[in-house]
Amino acid sequence: MASGDKLSSISKLKSAELLELMNAYLQTPAGDDLKDKIGLVYQFNISPKKIGINEEKFTVDLKSKKVTAGTCEGKPDAMFSFIDADFVSVATGKLNPQMAFIRGKMRIKGSMKAAQKFTPDIFPKPAKL
Repeated sequence: MASGDKLSSISKLKSAELLELMNAYLQTPAGDDLKDKIGLVYQFNISPKKIGINEEKFTVDLKSKKVTAGTCEGKPDAMFSFIDADFVSVATGKLNPQMAFIRGKMRIKGSMKAAQKFTPDIFPKPAKL
């Protein structure tokens, strides 16, 4: 991804639009709070319809306060796999992350402790942007 490209311009996933908003959110003072409070690196593998098929990968780096398309440099603290609609539901608070995991709508690799810090609270609320 070129530095000026928007995530939504290179992806048809609704998740890309949400992650683009998160990238802007991380540049605010709230992003500093997330860096201090969580400071982890998450990789999201998001598929249009079925987990593991035609995945697009995104990295949310709360240490350096940026969201990028592609795999994480090095090893992420936790890696999540979703279908697009389920990722949006979790990120917007419509689906509890624990319930998503129990129902098989989310798969996790890596540190479970880091994964537990992945909550809808890390995503911007529309009123904050």
